[in-house]
Parts: sequence; structure tokens; C-alpha cells
Amino acid sequence: QVQLVESGGGLVQAGGSLRVSCAASGRTFSSYSMGWFRQAPGKEREFVAAINWSGGSTYYAHSVKGRFTISRDNAKNTVYLQMNSLKPEDTAVYYCAADSTPPEYFSSDYPRIDHWGQGTQVTVSS
Repeated sequence: QVQLVESGGGLVQAGGSLRVSCAASGRTFSSYSMGWFRQAPGKEREFVAAINWSGGSTYYAHSVKGRFTISRDNAKNTVYLQMNSLKPEDTAVYYCAADSTPPEYFSSDYPRIDHWGQGTQVTVSS
């Protein structure tokens, strides 16, 4: 079992940067694939990025590729999402996710993901 707590959200101007973090409890963190999703008001939750257990493989939604970077530090039980060149359409609640499924399946299999954080709000002003 793993519990996830996001932090680092906030308000930023368009073009700015923000890093959100997700701290995981439990000794099995390094065995999980990790991912980030987001949900804007009135919209469905959507995949943002995912990373495998070692950090050697990463996957991104087309809308954030080249602007966002997912990384993890297994010694700190933490996964990060560095967001650069932010746009107003990036405004959403960002959720951390953990699952044993390979990260390349996070975008398609997300309803079956086992573990979710409570979310952190990111607001990008124009």
C-alpha cells in the first residue's frame, strides 16, 4: 500500500514555471510506476506524464511534451513534475498516481490505477 501527498501548486503567470512534488509513504515506492494527471473544471481527468520505477523511461501527453518533465528520487520516495512555459490551459488540479502497471499504459488504463493523491491546484494567469 502507498499513500501519496502532492505539494507545490500555486498561481503563476503564463510563461512561468512551477514544480509540483508528490511524496509517497511505504517502503515499496521504487517498485511502482508513477504518473501525473490533471483535471480542469468541467473536464475529465487527463493523463499528463508517467515514469517507470527506475526513472529511465518517461511518457508525456502531446500537450505538455517539451514543456513538462517528470522525474523521481527513489531515495526520497518522491516524484516531481517540472512545468515550464506554462499556459492558461494548464490550469487544473494536478494528481499524483502510483500503480504497478507499466507507465506506457497510464494514459489508457487510468481508471484502474490503484493509488491517487488528493491533488494540488495549479493556476496559470494570462
